Amino acid sequence: MHDSIRLENLGIPTVAVITDVFRAAARAQASALRRQDFEAVLVPHPVQDRSTEEIAAKADEAVDEVVAHLLGADSQRAAASGRREANWQGARNGDGSAT
Repeated sequence: MHDSIRLENLGIPTVAVITDVFRAAARAQASALRRQDFEAVLVPHPVQDRSTEEIAAKADEAVDEVVAHLLGADSQRAAASGRREANWQGARNGDGSAT
């Protein structure tokens, strides 16, 4: 979640894909990072002991939702642009060079 939210805050469309048993943990992490609006795509748990074919089937089931999140991320990024701009400006020197 950290990496996904960091990329989103930089304006890079991102989707976190997690198994459903980690939903509460992901929500808590998003809240702690002040991105309560950030939603992960959930796939059925478990995945670690599944065959390649089973994993491919789960990916096939989730791909439309992943694409929808990526295409819908523009509105989320626009809402967060003030936050991003403040973070970006805070990471720059007065002359525009990176700190």
